[in-house]
Amino acid sequence: MRNVKVAATQMSCSWDIDDNIRKADALVRKAAAEGAQIILLQELFETPYFCQKEKSDYYQYATELEHNKAVNHFRELAKELKVVLPISFYEKKNYARYNSLAVIDADGEVLGRYRKSHIPDGPGYEEKFYFNPGDTGFKVWNTRYAKIGVGICWDQWYPEAARCMTLMGAEILFYPTAIGSEPQDGSIDSKDHWQVCMLGHAGANLIPVVASNRIGKEEDEDSSISFYGSSFIAGPQGNKVQEANRTDEGILVAEFDLDQLETQRIEWGIFRDRRPELYKIIATYDGEQPV
Repeated sequence: MRNVKVAATQMSCSWDIDDNIRKADALVRKAAAEGAQIILLQELFETPYFCQKEKSDYYQYATELEHNKAVNHFRELAKELKVVLPISFYEKKNYARYNSLAVIDADGEVLGRYRKSHIPDGPGYEEKFYFNPGDTGFKVWNTRYAKIGVGICWDQWYPEAARCMTLMGAEILFYPTAIGSEPQDGSIDSKDHWQVCMLGHAGANLIPVVASNRIGKEEDEDSSISFYGSSFIAGPQGNKVQEANRTDEGILVAEFDLDQLETQRIEWGIFRDRRPELYKIIATYDGEQPV
């Protein structure tokens, strides 16, 4: 029996970076006090979601990994509390910019970084203006408590990403997120669709999934997004075991027996019965294999 407790968090963000880090710190401490060992914070929590509008002034928020204020703060906190922290940040590397995540182990060591693979582009979510496509490929990390895989927001809509990380040995998948209303059409509510996609990843791969989303209304000139929270933790049958509401800051904690889950994945036969030689079409854009 190898039990691990995981946590999802959600909070609102302001333009005060230090205050956002303090709020995130408090949520991590609260989750750790409830026994959580791997704790997820939301996407780009150092600032409001600046991708609503295309503004070159926002490039200033990008930092190199070793100089990022949140990463350095949470390295110390991870070491103090002996917890694992995947930390989302806006990464600068020479003339490239990435939507990135640093995985911090329970001793404060940065195990590595992941750069968001799928970059959206639409009204209110103008990420291609700010981020290069990630070049790390999908990654998993052997942390103190579990082998984890992490995708970032738009990555969560792609079953290929979840399956790749599971095939690489991930035992739990984590998705920091920033999603809410659609500025061009207030009648659209993607909350259920958003959750169902990730519940499908959990069920199809027999693996827990943890998602953290932001809350609050954020405005930039004529654009406005109401982030709907609803952070959740899914069990390996695609069942929600914990869910937050749309408006309140807080944490969710759930416990899983990783050894039991591994046995279930093997017994169910999903990975035994795969036919990779038949899946080449998934690597095409148009559904036709090159001649």
